[in-house]
Amino acid sequence: MLNTFIIGASGYTGAELAKMVQAHPQLALKGLYVSANSLDAGKPISDLHGQLKGIVDLPLQPLADPGSVAQQADIVLLATAHEVSHDLAPTFLAEGCQVFDLSGAFRVKGDEFYTQYYGFSHQHSEWLDQAVYGLAEWNKAEIANAQLIAVPGCYPTASQLALKPLIEAGLIDGNQLPVINAVSGVSGAGRKATMTNSFCEVSLQAYGIFNHRHQPEIASHLGQDVIFTPHLGNFKRGILATITAKLADGVDSEQVAAAMACAYETQGEANAVRLLGEQAANLQSVVNTCFCDIGWKLHGGHIILTSAIDNLLKGASSQAMQCINIRNGFPQLTALV
Repeated sequence: MLNTFIIGASGYTGAELAKMVQAHPQLALKGLYVSANSLDAGKPISDLHGQLKGIVDLPLQPLADPGSVAQQADIVLLATAHEVSHDLAPTFLAEGCQVFDLSGAFRVKGDEFYTQYYGFSHQHSEWLDQAVYGLAEWNKAEIANAQLIAVPGCYPTASQLALKPLIEAGLIDGNQLPVINAVSGVSGAGRKATMTNSFCEVSLQAYGIFNHRHQPEIASHLGQDVIFTPHLGNFKRGILATITAKLADGVDSEQVAAAMACAYETQGEANAVRLLGEQAANLQSVVNTCFCDIGWKLHGGHIILTSAIDNLLKGASSQAMQCINIRNGFPQLTALV
């Protein structure tokens, strides 16, 4: 059994992680931690997240001594703010822990990215260079040998899983940028209430136009610039991305279907992508599951792809669990289905 600790366990993602780790036959959930000054410290996690009652009733402990936790841990999950993950990860890595970071602190190589998009100067370039991007269906070999896995953002996951097979197969016209419009439920903004994410205040609207931090993450890992516009919707969870792209000359529906099947249906083991063909993806089919559903339709030399995920699961916690499974030689969907 691998001793597993969750840091930042009080939020929505932390609760999902706790449930998965508890259900995993090869992991032992040894501790749930929050910041030393958190008002939730000392409370059972099931008091905050009622769905965990009788399943995970461990207390949320204040993280006063990360080094002591590191000495006990095989696996550490960081469901923490970007700057917090940046500061904590090296402590756990120095003790040989496998670190799965769900923040953006190690997702994109290049210090200027963090100064511009996250508002801090990255101080751990050596770990940034070693970090592996945890897009599970695409980076299996690298994940299997990594100590630090940077779990992708929710919008980048939905967007990349749809576009990457076509880009890798050379089916997209590189002279015209793919356009990604994606809408997320309010749980993507976290558990802390603000006027921005208050359910009664949220109206379907675009935000972060031309300056959202997930655009360079998507572009960097696709190797293709994109136009990305996120939207916030007044529903709890899920992301639906609708992507328009120009196909290379002569590309037909059979080539698109073959590229998708090659990417996701010939891997030799179950993964978390389901291909819908010409059926459009929808949130109802993916919410509370670990899956990404992808559909597509061609017309007049263009393709429209639809990609749907649960932002808290495939967009965060279940993708982290896929990465844990890959890293440790377990079937990818262990504890997920």
